[in-house]
Amino acid sequence: MSNQPQEAQIEYDEEKIARAGAEAEKGEDFFDDHEFDAGLTDQAGVAGRRHTLHDGTRIPQIGLGTARMDDAEAEAVVYEALSTGFRLIDTAVNYENETGVGRAIKDSLLPRDEVFVTTKLPGRDHGTDSVRRSLEGSLGRLGLDRVDLYLIHWPNPKHGLYVDSFRTMLELRDEGLVGSVGVSNFTPEMVDELIAKVGEAPTVNQVELQPQYQQEQLRAHHHGHRILVEAWAPLGYDSKMLEHEWVQEIAADQGRTPAQVILRWHVQSGVLPIPKTSKAKRMAENLDVFGWELTSRQMSRMKMLHTGLSASGFDPWEHEEM
Repeated sequence: MSNQPQEAQIEYDEEKIARAGAEAEKGEDFFDDHEFDAGLTDQAGVAGRRHTLHDGTRIPQIGLGTARMDDAEAEAVVYEALSTGFRLIDTAVNYENETGVGRAIKDSLLPRDEVFVTTKLPGRDHGTDSVRRSLEGSLGRLGLDRVDLYLIHWPNPKHGLYVDSFRTMLELRDEGLVGSVGVSNFTPEMVDELIAKVGEAPTVNQVELQPQYQQEQLRAHHHGHRILVEAWAPLGYDSKMLEHEWVQEIAADQGRTPAQVILRWHVQSGVLPIPKTSKAKRMAENLDVFGWELTSRQMSRMKMLHTGLSASGFDPWEHEEM
């Protein structure tokens, strides 16, 4: 008889997942009555505005994405972003720009505890020992002794190693090499499996989320577990959302840009957006989304932009990222 401890078994409860998001399907928006700022957010200046994760870590309310930047571009863009006021920088092994990001952080001369750095574990490094080696590689390229948030980039369910990866990442956190541990592109069912088998929820799930793809069921589920939702490609993949008649009308009424309206919608919805731009003017505009609010009517109008269609077309159950 084996003396190995038995791992908790998980049964996917579709009804439970559906109930978690049922309120979001009602005429009244679930999130209108569940304010995030009161419990999760500290009100301060732009650089000091933070969400508090369930492990106590404080994370900026908006970040800069660096996907599809090489080292040289990332170094210049991240330096400009930090100079403008961004304090959350999001990178990944598979972006192949961690070296450039690290150089920019060093050149900024900002105190280390003022810059929040996120990187991600690639699919090819899922497992146990391979996770440690992957993180050590990231730290070397970044020139840091720890990362503030470490995410599983994609679940790669066909390989079946994301539970082992998550457990190992928590061990690395306990060793001080990682501040917080989270995931990216996970479904509620996958998150429930982590909780059941590891006994701890991820602090963050970074997913595709934008006005046409609002992920209300996932947001409701995560709100119940105090998992912060981050949005990659928060403005969409093209200019369609920025050009939408309703977004432009709201922007005109507010005296803001369409991009600011969409980013403010994210912030007001309790979501942490990670827009990407290389232009200093856009960076300043993207940060200017806190000293004003969308009205309840404007928020309702934004809700009606939802189509339920992913702009990327990536299905977490099928997509395999290596």
